[in-house]
Amino acid sequence: MTDPDIGAVMGFSGFGKKARTFDLEAIFEQTRRTAIERSRKVLEEERNVERSRESLSCAGRSGSPARKGHVGDTASSPVDTGSGSDDSDSSSEKIGPPLPPQLSRLAVEGDSAVGPPLLGCGKLQCETDEEEEEDDEDDNSVKRIPDSHEITLTHGKKTVSALGLDPSGARLVTGGYDYEVKLWDFAGMDASLQAFRSLQPCECHQIKSLQYSSTGDVILCVAGSAQAKVLDRDGFQVMECVKGDQYIVDQAKTKGHTAMLNSGVWHPKIKEEFVTCSNDGTVRTWDMNNEKKHKNVFKPRSAQGKRVIPTTCVYSRDGKLIAAACQDGSIQIWDRTLNVHTKFHNRQAHVPGSDTSCLSFSYDGNTLASRGGDDTIKTWDMRNFRNPLNVASGLPNIFPMTDCCFSPDDKLLVTGTSVKRGQESGKLLFFDRETFHKLYEIEVTDASVIRCLWHPKLNQIMVGTGNGLAKVYYHPVKSQRGAKLCVVKTKRKAKQSQTVTQDYVITPHALPMFREPRQKSTRKQLEKDRLDPVKSHKPEPPVSGPGRGGRVGTHGGTLSSFIVKNIALDKTDDSNPREAILRHAKEAEQNPYWVAPAYVKTQPHAVFAAAESEEEVEDDEPEWKKRRL
Repeated sequence: MTDPDIGAVMGFSGFGKKARTFDLEAIFEQTRRTAIERSRKVLEEERNVERSRESLSCAGRSGSPARKGHVGDTASSPVDTGSGSDDSDSSSEKIGPPLPPQLSRLAVEGDSAVGPPLLGCGKLQCETDEEEEEDDEDDNSVKRIPDSHEITLTHGKKTVSALGLDPSGARLVTGGYDYEVKLWDFAGMDASLQAFRSLQPCECHQIKSLQYSSTGDVILCVAGSAQAKVLDRDGFQVMECVKGDQYIVDQAKTKGHTAMLNSGVWHPKIKEEFVTCSNDGTVRTWDMNNEKKHKNVFKPRSAQGKRVIPTTCVYSRDGKLIAAACQDGSIQIWDRTLNVHTKFHNRQAHVPGSDTSCLSFSYDGNTLASRGGDDTIKTWDMRNFRNPLNVASGLPNIFPMTDCCFSPDDKLLVTGTSVKRGQESGKLLFFDRETFHKLYEIEVTDASVIRCLWHPKLNQIMVGTGNGLAKVYYHPVKSQRGAKLCVVKTKRKAKQSQTVTQDYVITPHALPMFREPRQKSTRKQLEKDRLDPVKSHKPEPPVSGPGRGGRVGTHGGTLSSFIVKNIALDKTDDSNPREAILRHAKEAEQNPYWVAPAYVKTQPHAVFAAAESEEEVEDDEPEWKKRRL
């Protein structure tokens, strides 16, 4: 059977035909040629328009419709020899001031290009200028410091000794020597710059360190007590570390710190782990899920093997190392999983007896910066920890928590200086990481600059000072969110206190007897309340008669007055108690009531009476016959 027969049987009309094929290369080539032809036409039209404009402008500037001819032609000759030569002559002539060299160059380049010449080249020139400016900023690190604008947050009147920003940069937490912790929300604040919560989590202990976890859901609070606390984002307590037994000599056998804490930080990778150091000579790691006991204990030792006190501690950027600076001037670094021997140590890092206030790792993890209590700042190479890379001296430091930190691009090192209040200005200093030259400084206030924090996402610098202020430096273009969110909001109007104590419903069609009198004067209302015994709490009058309701009315309003009246002030004269008793002797002998009735049958005669008679007989005997007792 042929193909048409099969198609008829199966109901197909086009059975066995081939599908259409397309030559894509030919289609693309045709489209390209069409686009080139259209662009040429557009270019020619634009050139013709420009030529006509130039000819019109030349004619207007000459002031005469007659054109200039060749040499030897008369000016009055009205006969035109040809239009082609006139066009070439008019186009070749230059009338008016010449174009600037930049525009002339752009015009020449635009003639050889397809599209609008001046606009395109100007746009390219702007882009190249912007790229050059960006290259200049990359070369100059000072231009990247966001210090053009600042806001001031008032924490209190005492030193701001702790600062913390969550990873997103939405909330800031500050703590100070006034035992208070304040929470600031940049998105919820207005221009009044007020904290949304203030609390005292550690009672009467100075706050030494505050830090958000890697996820930003909890805050580590380290104070002058022996127990660190973990707070949630709203300031409520989540966990409190256990306190150790101070009577045990071996600190590894206790479950927690036994002396004042100095510092504490979160693990950068594990959100439940943090480390603290204390005056008991230990560095302890903790798990937030187990608050009954520490996780590991690191015991720094001096060159003689004696106990030394760590002043600050920090994790490395990858979380594998734990570094601590001690009071003997040493810096000791352990592997997080091995707590016996140090992995790196330097015994002469700083002057012995000075408190190294801060340790900070660079973002690449190869450099460690230390801010010493000997008025120096040093950087150390982790691959060669024997000698410092760079040293800068003459930087006063009188606080045990003065910070140092690296810039987000890892090219600058930032620290603050301490001054006596009212004498000089505390400064924020910026050093080049490689050369250690001082590139820039900011005069913050007339007090010491203690805490400094450069947030990488916000590109804003937070500073804590010795006079209770927390300053935020930012740039309106280079910085993101943070302080920019609250400075644009207007202050909220204070709500007026409600003075109306009672709402009145006025019903004009009600009867007068049911109308509630409307208050017109408070003085009259007070006079009426004074007359009302219930509202004025009028005391009850004294009870006349025997009394009622549990009150004794005859002899006073209380039971004590009744007793005093009837018992204590009895009129009977008891000046001679013997006579008062013998007054009832005759009656007691005739009518005995207590003891005598029980012996009436068995002992009708009293035995004691006979004994008394014998004693009377013995009294007649002489003294030398009496028995001595």
